[in-house]
Amino acid sequence: MADIGFIGLGIMGTPMARHLQDAGHELYTSKFFIEPKPELIDNGLKIVESPKALAERTDIIILMLPDTPEVKDVLFGENGVVFGLTPGKLVIDMSSISPIDTKEFAKKIRETGSEYIDAPVSGGEVGAKNATLSIMAGGEQSAFDRALPLFKLLGKNITLVGDCGDGQVTKVANQIIVALTIEAISEALVLASKAGADPARVREALMGGFASSRILELHGERMIKRTFDPGFRISLHQKDLNLALQSAKTLGVSLPNTASTQELFNSCAANGDSGLDHSGLVKALERIANHQVA
Repeated sequence: MADIGFIGLGIMGTPMARHLQDAGHELYTSKFFIEPKPELIDNGLKIVESPKALAERTDIIILMLPDTPEVKDVLFGENGVVFGLTPGKLVIDMSSISPIDTKEFAKKIRETGSEYIDAPVSGGEVGAKNATLSIMAGGEQSAFDRALPLFKLLGKNITLVGDCGDGQVTKVANQIIVALTIEAISEALVLASKAGADPARVREALMGGFASSRILELHGERMIKRTFDPGFRISLHQKDLNLALQSAKTLGVSLPNTASTQELFNSCAANGDSGLDHSGLVKALERIANHQVA
């Protein structure tokens, strides 16, 4: 059993941390970021003063934070993790952040003699609670092998994609595919509904053909039933597409459909819908068409 530091005990981090506790690991967190839930404290979570103190006390440090600036601050800010590291420790960043910045973070952590893995996840709150997350890792094989027993407590589809940064690249690719599929389903259902067809029956028919997908199954139903309580908020998907577009600009790659889908998310946000589930993107197209899927 390992002594594990965990910073970022939010919607995703709390159930992930609980799985580690249930497996018998000793968990610590820092006062730095977010107040832990009572269920974690009741199960033995210990709280230290800073990310530096957390790194000094534990062997493995896991981060599950909202975006690149928060990860940078936790790692390298005042009393950051890097100042408490000694050779042989392992930092695992399970946040979804910039692939380019991740490479720089990994370089700095490795200079301390510690190991670094970027391991963003897909599967949302449901996957975190059920320990069925897909985990996309980047790092050295030895670091991945060391982290794998922990990953198996958190997810099912676990892949070492390549070196540091490659996990984040894979997550960005995942978010492009999800966003563009949501957009395509939104277009299809708005068109079908305004043409007079029953969108529920259209979806049912499409589920039996080549257009079938998990997103059509789940988010197509959300669009029809108007159930936009978040699983994954529009504001978070905007953040992920920003990472995609920033990376594309740096690399000289054109992502035209990602850019147009981001504009639809931006329209949703401008109309007060940033807190909706990302399937709520359909509302941007409904406003343009002056027609609601129903």
